Amino acid sequence: MSEGTLKMVRRLRVPDSGGSSSIGIVADDWNGGGRCIGARIRGVNVGFLDEQVLVLVFRALDWDPRTLSSVARASRRLRAVAERVLWRDLCASRAPLMVAALTTTATGRVGGGWPALAKLLLFCSGAAAGAAVPGHFAPMSRFSKTSGRSFLPRRCGRDVLYVSDPCEHAAPGDDGEDDLGAYRGVFRGFVGSRTRARLVDSRVPLEPTVRCPYCGASVWNVAAPRGARRRLGAHERRLQYFVCVSGHLHGSCRLARLTSSDGGAVGSGSDDDDDGFADADSGRLRTTGRLAV
Repeated sequence: MSEGTLKMVRRLRVPDSGGSSSIGIVADDWNGGGRCIGARIRGVNVGFLDEQVLVLVFRALDWDPRTLSSVARASRRLRAVAERVLWRDLCASRAPLMVAALTTTATGRVGGGWPALAKLLLFCSGAAAGAAVPGHFAPMSRFSKTSGRSFLPRRCGRDVLYVSDPCEHAAPGDDGEDDLGAYRGVFRGFVGSRTRARLVDSRVPLEPTVRCPYCGASVWNVAAPRGARRRLGAHERRLQYFVCVSGHLHGSCRLARLTSSDGGAVGSGSDDDDDGFADADSGRLRTTGRLAV
């Protein structure tokens, strides 16, 4: 790596524990006239070369999401590069097979944009309703098409949906018997999916007070098939989740705690699919004013 790139790496560090920040230096160097990086690249290394330098910088930083988020707020130009290139490459570095599958569409785009997908990969939204559990950074999450299939009614079985394992939290005010599990997911090519077509054809209303925590779009309230409850190990008779118009899914449920006599995990099986996860049951679709079991 060149000396100039190493200098950029040092300048793009996140704020230290003392509260000081070098992001202002980055903004000054990029936008300020006649100083440091700004003086060297203004009118010379524009466009593609700038983006390649930033890719090298963040690759050296192992695509740290906090640093990328801070840099993207430094200027409109940096935000545009981040939305077009950097968030995409961060997603590909964290979940290469999942991103490859999500982009095998006619447009090659993901619903809601790359920043929204990066947030979905790395952020647990907490409780879906009531804000009982706040959202938080979740650097280690497992997403699976197998889990996604358990959320798809039979008539929508050709849709591709990735869903995370539930992120477990202690339920506030609970007697200690159950945990609260928050899960999230994303559809491939949601605009052309059968799930969206069924929602639109059935005239399922959009929720007036709920928004997607990842892209801010309007959402539908959906009743999950029985297979999703079994897959999650949900301790509820009816499981509801939200899916936004961009194709992001989020929800929460109470998880039944296993005892020693229960053996393995709820929803586990012996047959693996191409993602290396146990297979799950699919549900059926019955329209009753909302997408339901």
